[in-house]
Parts: sequence; C-alpha cells; structure tokens
Amino acid sequence: MFSRPNCPALDAILGQEFPILNHGFIRVVDYMGGDDAVVQAARVSYGAGTKTVRDDRALIRYLLSHSHTTPFEMAEIKLHVKMPIFVARQWIRHRTASVNEYSARYSILDKEFYSPSAEAIAAQSDSNRQGRGKPLELREQNDVNETITAISNASYDAYVALLNENDQGEQLNPDRLGLARELARSVLPVGFYTQWYWKTDLHNLLRFLELRTDPHAQWEIRQYALKILDIVKVWAPLTYEAFIDFRSGRTELSAAATNVVQRWLAGEAVSQEDSGLSKREWNDLQNSLKPK
Repeated sequence: MFSRPNCPALDAILGQEFPILNHGFIRVVDYMGGDDAVVQAARVSYGAGTKTVRDDRALIRYLLSHSHTTPFEMAEIKLHVKMPIFVARQWIRHRTASVNEYSARYSILDKEFYSPSAEAIAAQSDSNRQGRGKPLELREQNDVNETITAISNASYDAYVALLNENDQGEQLNPDRLGLARELARSVLPVGFYTQWYWKTDLHNLLRFLELRTDPHAQWEIRQYALKILDIVKVWAPLTYEAFIDFRSGRTELSAAATNVVQRWLAGEAVSQEDSGLSKREWNDLQNSLKPK
C-alpha cells in the first residue's frame, strides 16, 4: 500500500508559534515531502540504477553543489508568518511563492507595531547606503523607541477615528459614518504588523535563505530567515547540511577576481591598480577572503 511520506520531527511542531521580534511569529501550517521527495524525483530523472550507486546524502549533496534545482522543487512547505509591513515588502520580492495576506480592506488591524530592540537600533552605515553602522547609545535608543511609540499610537488613534469603529466592529459615534477600511488604513506606518500564509518549494526557499540569512540582509528579516533555517534543519536535514556546506556564506568570484586569486597563488604581488578591479570590487574580494 502506498503511504504519504512524512517527517515526524516536523509533524511535532506543526502549528507551533515561534516568536520573532516583539509581536511577530512563524509557524508551520503544512508541508509536502522533504529529503525523500528530493531523492525520489532525482532518481526518476536519472534512472533506477542511481539508487544503488549513491546514498541519499551523497545524491543531495551532488544535486545542490551542481545546481540541479528541479528535484528540490518537489518538496513544499506552507508557513504562517506575522511580521512588520516593511519586512513583508522586502519578503514579497521573492516572487516564486504563493501568498495570501491579511487584508485591511476587510478587517481592522490590531494595535501592534514594531518596537526595535537595542541590538537593532543603529546609525546609518557610512559605507552602505541600505545598511546600519554603529549602535546608538542607550539614551538615543530610548529616544528612538519613544518616537516610534508616539507616532504609532497617534496613527492608530487616527485610524480608529476615521473608521469610527473598534476592532470588534462596534460603531464609536452613532451620529456619523466611518471611512472605508481600505482608505483609513493609509494613515498607518509600515511598522504595523501584517500576516500571511506563504507557500514555497524547497529550491526557492533555499534561495530566500541564502539571501536573507546573509549578514548584509536587513536585521529584522534576517531574524525570520534564521528561524526558517532552523525549521529546514528539522524538515530536510540532509538538504540543510548540503546548503550550509555549499551555499550559505559562499564566496562567488568574477572572472577578474579569480584571476587575481590565481596570481596570488602563483606568488605574484598584485595591487588594486593592476588587478583590473574597481576599488569597491577590490575591497569586496579582500573582505570575502578574510577568516569568518
């Protein structure tokens, strides 16, 4: 009798909420396949003889290291995620997924907004226009959160006043009509929380994790990505191991940068001026080869 493959370790945490940031969470809603689905699909593609030559671990490592992606598309996972709107707007850039988001056209948003922790509050980076630099001092951190809290509270008060109803759908002032929800929501900052169901396959999930667990990713979305990486470790441990070895934190070199490394290995002294690299490319190469 044919039975549906399952992952007991992932079954054990289905529906469990893993807190992220101050009001967010991730929980696994459902999944299909895992490591087993990857090797099954690959062996259908390669022929039955493959099974006697490579064990599952070796096959998965071969597939991932040689960019054979379609077998990883055979495993899927569905997550329920609650996050600040600005995180969602970054997340949605990963378009190879099915998404169904909570709609503020139909429902009233909760009074929940992001208050950054001390480790997340930093000054603008001097070298990266979309990154953070030095942490702010404690007094400045308190000022930041006081400002965020004051603006968020005032915005939510305005939101409720425009709606003329509370989150229970009760009218606040019977003498006037409330503004349509789809328009009233426009006064809320992107620090307020939204939530969605997000379903994707393992191949595209690994691409998401490669980008969003990177130290250069925005700190807030990285917290979600790191938790999802923990979930992948439970769900598809062989794929997780191969991902860590071959994809996570890897260094990619251009042809010019590869040439510089080859010249170094040959004992040649190479400077930025005669490397063929721009100053930024030269610095990136230097940093990528530093011990982690």
